[in-house]
Amino acid sequence: MSEASHAAEDSFGHPPGTPTPLTSYDGVPALEAIGLGRLYRRRRALWDCSFRIPTGRICGLVGPNGAGKSTLMALAAGLIRPTSGSITVLGEPPGTPSSRRRVAYLAQDKPLYPRLTVAETLRLGRELNPGWRQSTAEHVVRQGDLPLTARVGSLSGGQRTRVALALALAKQPELLLLDEPMSDVDPVSRRQLTGALMAEAAEHGTTVLISSHVLRELEGICDFVLLLGAGRTLLAGEVDEILDRHRLLVGTHDAEDPLPEPELHDAVEVRRSGRQLTALVRPLVGVADGWEVAAPSLEDVLMSYLRSPEAPPLITASARAATIRDTARRGR
Repeated sequence: MSEASHAAEDSFGHPPGTPTPLTSYDGVPALEAIGLGRLYRRRRALWDCSFRIPTGRICGLVGPNGAGKSTLMALAAGLIRPTSGSITVLGEPPGTPSSRRRVAYLAQDKPLYPRLTVAETLRLGRELNPGWRQSTAEHVVRQGDLPLTARVGSLSGGQRTRVALALALAKQPELLLLDEPMSDVDPVSRRQLTGALMAEAAEHGTTVLISSHVLRELEGICDFVLLLGAGRTLLAGEVDEILDRHRLLVGTHDAEDPLPEPELHDAVEVRRSGRQLTALVRPLVGVADGWEVAAPSLEDVLMSYLRSPEAPPLITASARAATIRDTARRGR
């Protein structure tokens, strides 16, 4: 396999002495967390969570139930405050009048006024948002054949999702936070809404943070990924770079330690089926002969990290929070 040797990498996965590529990531990020923590009574939702999401990315937010995804969304929207650490949105604290104008948040429950009609709901959105774009709202609603005179309370879950997404997109936010937005949408409408979302993001350079349990769906739309486990950052960075850093190994092995030269590979997950062994690794050197080596899909990588929360974290250069990057710079 044509992998360069990465022996003795640092904690971020880079060889000692390698210049950290900070220049292209030095702008104001769309979202940045440094040591972020949030407690609910005695339950810890987030703990020492650090990452950054550059502007213009479509970032998939992944994690098991209870990993802190919805908490992170609510913190970014300014609905709750951190217990520890800090979070900034487009260079500002969340919840300020300025950041509220620049951020749109679609929560899982999609709160709407059930007694209002669809037309009244859109009119309310126009009155509350100075940057409102009526044509965008009407396009999303009409694509689903929703009558403007229908009351929101009479709509199905998927139809309410369409109205809520129309409100979020028509606001023309710089950062769009979507918490499991398509969970109650049928496959045809899901494809339509995803297309509308991608078109709007591309046209306006909108940064999107979208959480979903449908990993295959994220693979088709995301160029950045953030995976949380037990309230901490386990995986973060550009999708292409993350995929390039991982390899799937398939082979047979009877030894007590199943991987060849295990000290030379960061093993994310190792699974056995009889004598066959399948492993997702971050190779530090070339893989020994006798193994079938393949490039994993994003779904392969995400599933392995979800099944192996104790795997060594990987945070690529573009996803490192400011203090981490500054420390790396001073240490060069």
